[in-house]
Amino acid sequence: MNIIKKIKAKAEDNAHNEGVTLAFLGDSVTQGCFELYKKEGNVVETVFDKRYSYEAYVFEIFCMLYPSVTLNIINAGISGDRACSGAERVERDVLSHKPDLTVVCYGLNDCAPEKTSLEEYITSLGNIFDKLKDSRCDIIFMTPNMMNTKISPHLTDKDYIDIAERKAKLQNDGILDLFVDEAKKLCNERKIPVCDCYSLWKKLYHGGVDTTELLANKINHPTREMNKLFAYELVKTMFEETK
Repeated sequence: MNIIKKIKAKAEDNAHNEGVTLAFLGDSVTQGCFELYKKEGNVVETVFDKRYSYEAYVFEIFCMLYPSVTLNIINAGISGDRACSGAERVERDVLSHKPDLTVVCYGLNDCAPEKTSLEEYITSLGNIFDKLKDSRCDIIFMTPNMMNTKISPHLTDKDYIDIAERKAKLQNDGILDLFVDEAKKLCNERKIPVCDCYSLWKKLYHGGVDTTELLANKINHPTREMNKLFAYELVKTMFEETK
């Protein structure tokens, strides 16, 4: 991986080195979605707050580490997105910006069996990776956060509770675990670096942490503070993969 080398070169000679661009392809967590609310017609919507998305924190960290280098950040997250649609739009939303590195994060929406089969998920991830590699773009696959394991007492709206019940079943029955494990196997086969944040969430859970209360919507969106975990682990992965 060359991303840290490129940032280092830019810091050492800003005028004679190209700018550095990081892209982030994923779903609502990538986009920067948090609490739920209802619009007219009882339509469920999410609070968008990109100031506290994990890529915003990545930007802050690099501003601290390399104050003379301005990174170009491309947020290509879309609420409700799955890997299959990510594969369809990667050229338009990511590769058109010619990023040096793309962070890919899918799984939360894919693991619902009525939406995506495991085979389709893995095939779609492979298609994304192929398109990025063909464009000579470095890749990190980041595993997602855990979803809720129970119904939070903070949820009182019936529609929210219904959503939470469906997501908790996917989490507690090991469906999301299976999707994450298979994605990591694919990355191992393709020699793609993995930033395994899912394992960190699982360690917190098994350590007695109420991970459901670390979700802003008590279902699947991490709190603003927990997005820092993604950012720190991503930057750590970038440094670890520097050759």
